[in-house]
Amino acid sequence: MYLRNLQLLNFKNYPEAFFEFSDKINCFSGNNGAGKTNLLDAIHYLSFCKSYFNTVDSQNIMHDEPYFAVHGTYLRNGEESAAKVSCVQKRNQRKQFSFNGKEYERLADHIGLLPVVMVSPYDRDLINDGSELRRKYIDTVISQFDKLYLEDLINYNKALYQRNTLLKVFAEQRYFDRVMLEVWNEPLIRYGLEIFIKRKHFIESFIPVFNRYFAVISGGNEQVDIKYESQLQISEMEKLLAESLDRDRLLRFTNAGIHKDDLIFEINGYPVKKFGSQGQQKSFVIGIKLAQFEYTRDIKGFKPILLLDDIFDKLDDNRVENIVELVSHNNFGQVFITDTQFERISKLIKKLTVPSAVWEIKNGSGVLLSKTDRS
Repeated sequence: MYLRNLQLLNFKNYPEAFFEFSDKINCFSGNNGAGKTNLLDAIHYLSFCKSYFNTVDSQNIMHDEPYFAVHGTYLRNGEESAAKVSCVQKRNQRKQFSFNGKEYERLADHIGLLPVVMVSPYDRDLINDGSELRRKYIDTVISQFDKLYLEDLINYNKALYQRNTLLKVFAEQRYFDRVMLEVWNEPLIRYGLEIFIKRKHFIESFIPVFNRYFAVISGGNEQVDIKYESQLQISEMEKLLAESLDRDRLLRFTNAGIHKDDLIFEINGYPVKKFGSQGQQKSFVIGIKLAQFEYTRDIKGFKPILLLDDIFDKLDDNRVENIVELVSHNNFGQVFITDTQFERISKLIKKLTVPSAVWEIKNGSGVLLSKTDRS
């Protein structure tokens, strides 16, 4: 699968733009703020129906324009005809998302159809921020290849919302109805167990892949690990809910369940957050994302699109060259790379033996500088 072309209208800082891409390596070079990252975000939109960086869709409309539109044409494995995906967001209206002209009733039905893996400087928040972001990451990965997991997650979150709402109402009205609250325990238990089992299986099978990629990036000089923490490893969900009831009533929200899960990242036996350098933290996250690529590829049966946004900062030249060489191999498919240093990108691209294209991005427009079709 690869993205053949991309059309933007009023998207962020792009009034109007059209790009024809190489099916292998595509590089965008330009100063900070020129719009390189916005191109990758547009590609992310076409896969996940949302921005990687901004959850408020209307804020991605350019200035005072009435709407934005993102259109992409894809060629997928085994299919002769192209597939056109479109996202249109008008101010104060529902987002329109369509595949080959047919609009989706539920955006969740599109997730996983055109898998993408994004690597961004913001991904270091996976290490340094709270557990919610790490849970969201697991959910995003699994949802790309498991529709039932996504449905279970949606249903779990609905039940959690209803239970938390009841706890707040009971506290405000100084009244408590145990039976009414337990109505929402059943879906939390049922969906929570399914989610826990799949998260546990994912992490167990993911770790060896991650270790292999991190060794390539780092030169094999450091030992890393990912540990999955969940209350369900200690006790059953039903018992956890019963034991936390008094605390739930006091704090007015549900304290037990898979919405409290977390991932512990370690390097050489110590937390990456406290003891990892900036370069080690960045290498750790890149290793996770490249492992995600392979994991998703093997399950889906085709190669996701890989988006590498300004990932070379804080990395030494050897690690940079290792990464570019790695993603140029046949194990990877179409790759998009942004970088502020044109000289670095040009030097790296010249060493490759695969098709590539390089653009210069300035103020919401792009100029194709070079395109090669190497064999």
